[in-house]
Amino acid sequence: QVQLVESGGGLVQAGGSLRLSCAASRRTFNGYAMAWFRQAPGKEREFVAYIRRSGGSTYYADSVKGRFTISRDNAKNTVSLQMNSLKPEETAVYYCASRMGWATTSARDYEYWGQGTQVTVSS
Repeated sequence: QVQLVESGGGLVQAGGSLRLSCAASRRTFNGYAMAWFRQAPGKEREFVAYIRRSGGSTYYADSVKGRFTISRDNAKNTVSLQMNSLKPEETAVYYCASRMGWATTSARDYEYWGQGTQVTVSS
């Protein structure tokens, strides 16, 4: 069992930045692929970014490429998402997720989820 706790959400103006963090409970954190998803009201949960177990490989949704950066610290059992140049349409609840094995872009593949953190981008 892995417990995930997100933090760092809030209100920011368009063009601004936020850094989300996710703390994982499990000691074997480095055996898990980690990802961020987001869900806006009335919309499906969508993939944002993932980072593989070793931390050496990352992948981003096209919509955030070049503006968001995912990183992990296996010694501290944390994964972060640096979000720059935020847009109002990126207002959503952001979720941290983890799974054993390979990272994927499908929410259905992830076994463990945090409670989510609200990000609101004002225009």
